[in-house]
Formats: sequence, C-alpha cells, structure tokens
Amino acid sequence: MQSGALGPLYYFDSTRVNLGLFQHDVDVVWDLAPHDLSIMNHIVGAKPQAVVATGGNHLNGLADLAFITIYFPGSLIAHVNVNWLSPVKVRTTLIGGEQKMLVWNDLEADEKIKVYDKGVRITNGQSVYDLLVSYRSGDVWAPKVEQAEALKVELEYFVDCILQNRAPFNDGRAGLEVVRLLEAADRSLKARGQLVAL
Repeated sequence: MQSGALGPLYYFDSTRVNLGLFQHDVDVVWDLAPHDLSIMNHIVGAKPQAVVATGGNHLNGLADLAFITIYFPGSLIAHVNVNWLSPVKVRTTLIGGEQKMLVWNDLEADEKIKVYDKGVRITNGQSVYDLLVSYRSGDVWAPKVEQAEALKVELEYFVDCILQNRAPFNDGRAGLEVVRLLEAADRSLKARGQLVAL
C-alpha cells in the first residue's frame, strides 16, 4: 500500500460477520465496525465526505446487521458489512486498485494476504457507445505475514511510542475520526439510509 503498487484505489470492501455475540448496550455498528473503519482510514488516507448506512434490528431493538457505505473525493468508495446474524464467521477485506487488488482474510491460517495482478482497462472506441474493455489477469502473490497476536503487537507498538517519545499513527485524532464515522453511520441508519455529510 505504501509503495503505491495497487495504483490509485477504486474501493475498500470489508466484511466482519458472525453469529452473535449480542450486546445490550451497543448495536452491531458500534461493536464491530470500528475495527474496519480504523483500518480503512489508515489505508485509504483520504478524508471521507459522506456516509450512508442501512440495516435492521431483529431481536433486541438494536441494529444486528448493517451495511455502511463511505464516499471519498473522486470515485473511491468504501463498504463495510457488519452482522451478528450470519451462520458463518467471515473476516475479509478487499482493496481494489487500478494496478492490483488485495484480499485480506483474517481467518486464513497461512496466506492472510493475497495480492492479485488483475485489472480492467476501458478505452473509448470510435463512438461513445463503443467501449473497448481489456482484462488483465496476472500472478497472485501471498506475501509472508508474521503470525502474531494483534493485541500484543498493538500494545508493543504503544509501549515503544511511549519509550521513544513518538506520536502513534493511531492516536486520539485517529480515534476521533472513527467515532465521527460511527456517529454518521448511526444517524443514517436511524434515518433509513439517509446520506450524512461529514
């Protein structure tokens, strides 16, 4: 991501679903979406412009599934699917770029990240109705990712920032941006999918 190997980003699409655990003081958006919104903010790097959220509450009056769409400047779009009513546990993120595409699957034991050298290029033909579509299908690369407990890595990073007197990239401002997205998603969800500008 940092090298720009994916090219300009087209989309960020995340799914975090499983059966339960139902909360009594918070809905599925506030329980599960902060993780993916934080990852999205760090990877995308652009400031979101608007949020739309739809979903439903089926069991205890709180949203138990939600679909959140985040709009960025240009044509970049993000989607976060969170759900407590799924029969299977899924933790995946797809990131599509102009040059390459990335799939992260947290439940995969050995190859959590795969980079696909795939893409689509569209050029105009002689008239506006003659679009020439070419597909690129290249190699798939699974970079080695060290197996480590995420919370342990996060705490080690936090302690290192304290010892080195450095500001962490996931500081209070980063947390505030996630809370702003959650609040906007909450307002949109309650308004049945109304667009909320940020």
